[in-house]
Amino acid sequence: MTDEVILLDFWSSMFGLRVRIALAEKDIKYEYKEEDLMNDNKSPLLLEMNPIHKKIPVLIHNGKPVCESLVIVQYIDEVWNDKSQLLPSDPYQRAQARFWADFVDTKVYQVSRKVWTTKGEELEAAKKEFLETYKMSEGELGDKPYFGGERFGYVDLTLIPFYTWFYSIETLGGFKVEAQCSKIVAWAKRCMQKETIAKTLPDQKKVYELLGQFRRRLGLE
Repeated sequence: MTDEVILLDFWSSMFGLRVRIALAEKDIKYEYKEEDLMNDNKSPLLLEMNPIHKKIPVLIHNGKPVCESLVIVQYIDEVWNDKSQLLPSDPYQRAQARFWADFVDTKVYQVSRKVWTTKGEELEAAKKEFLETYKMSEGELGDKPYFGGERFGYVDLTLIPFYTWFYSIETLGGFKVEAQCSKIVAWAKRCMQKETIAKTLPDQKKVYELLGQFRRRLGLE
């Protein structure tokens, strides 16, 4: 029996990109369904499959929905466990990976969002917090090629979608991430050398155009 895999997603979603990279790493064939989030026009299928949060991404595997990006990635890693293991097999390393993935979900997402949803003094404070947060990430990365060590893994997959926001954040904030967080940018460029990532992540300038639309809606431009 062939698995039926459907992904409900939005093209620029940081969270959906994680799932798409995981599926690419495992070489899983799936049907992609784009949700119309710009007009808040959620499909009946999305509302049926994720009635609690009504958010993307949603992975539908043989008719059964799995929601929340980190949960989906862990599910993919467990079900299709014969290729490209994402989470460490060691229990302690696995716990650490989950800790840093949660750090990305809470801290990194919040400070990144603050940069493109603020202006003036709030933006200046957001820039400072953004760089401090990425310096913490650099501390965890250390001198390793990837957060997962010698190979791309769960934490790398969790964080790399945020690289698509770097151009927007630098343009809006008037600074270069690489000037203060060179290790993170070098890591991101290493990740981008992987075909599964380079083919999945959208163009940064296209993301900037989208964020510009959101900023206009918020009255920031």
